[in-house]
Amino acid sequence: MQEILFFNADGLRLHGILHLPETEKPPLIIGVHGLLSNGDSPKQKALAEGCTRMGLAYFRFDHRGCGKSQGEFAGVTGFQGRLNDLAAAVDTLSKRDGIGDVKGLFGSSFGGAVVLSMAADLDIMTIVTLAAPVRLSSINAPGSYETEPRLSGIKKGQLDFDISDRLHLVHSVLVCHGDADTVVPYENALKIYEAAREPKKLLRLPNGDHQVSDSVHQKTFMENSLQWLGRAK
Repeated sequence: MQEILFFNADGLRLHGILHLPETEKPPLIIGVHGLLSNGDSPKQKALAEGCTRMGLAYFRFDHRGCGKSQGEFAGVTGFQGRLNDLAAAVDTLSKRDGIGDVKGLFGSSFGGAVVLSMAADLDIMTIVTLAAPVRLSSINAPGSYETEPRLSGIKKGQLDFDISDRLHLVHSVLVCHGDADTVVPYENALKIYEAAREPKKLLRLPNGDHQVSDSVHQKTFMENSLQWLGRAK
């Protein structure tokens, strides 16, 4: 079952979809999308379907300025704003009847950094990141990122972040990354994995790109991610 939910963050109305299994008070996984994406990404839809099959609820949402959520992208997009969006989602769903506590987080790319930064402040049992950067300066900007119209209006410093001092607080994390990623280099995965506490696992996708475009890599990522997120049960 799917349910559309709206919630507020810093005065903006955000849109999300809650996937519910046929289980009483299921533990909840929240997914966080990348910088230029939204909650309708194929990876998140597939994770939501897989989680509900395991008896887990899954919530995927559009950050401010993205998808069906309020806000003009260039004006409202920033690292702190995305942290606030996730905090608002956690608060909203924690008050909802019929589901259990937030026990897992998934974050893709920029969303992975958001998840890792906030995870230590929550009672999280399982985390999955995909192609997550440690700091803004570790992100390259080739191809479409240089010409992306939505980024042209971003003010200097608006996206700045560095979560390196938070990583030692993170545990129970599966770090997934393609070792040929030209947007967020694979070295970011090594830094996250080395700094995080046990239990942890590093999933290296050989010759994998940032988008995980290879079908074999997609299957490997999905199988490993669902197995790791299943720790929330």
